[in-house]
Amino acid sequence: MGFSVSGSAAIVFVGLFIAFGTFYSASTNTMEQVTDARSDWGDRDLAQRNTDIEITAATYNNTTERLAVEINNTGATALSVDETDLIADNEYLFPERSDVDGDAGTDVWASGQRLTYNVSVATQPDRVKVTTGTGVAATEVVTRG
Repeated sequence: MGFSVSGSAAIVFVGLFIAFGTFYSASTNTMEQVTDARSDWGDRDLAQRNTDIEITAATYNNTTERLAVEINNTGATALSVDETDLIADNEYLFPERSDVDGDAGTDVWASGQRLTYNVSVATQPDRVKVTTGTGVAATEVVTRG
């Protein structure tokens, strides 16, 4: 009788030890993921707060049917040209040419630099909207140039 009680108690304690080990590792991994997610959210929030853009010109040339949009990065965050979108009259546009301060080969749009888009559009749009990768946007009325 003594061995069966001791043996069953040992089995129960080993089972509890294994269960606790599994619970501890699962909860530790979960807390690490939550901490990483909060840190990533904080980084994205800071980047968004430090982002600001200003559309300085949005002109449409009737003879060439080209829309030219000039945007200044007035915030402190460096932006990506590939992650910046151009929308005209609720239509997503794919610029044939874009450059940052005259450099068409770069993807980095740093603070204080000007991004210029040139795109073919059949008719003059009323408004253009530029949206950055951080979610900050600016809208401007299109004028004839």
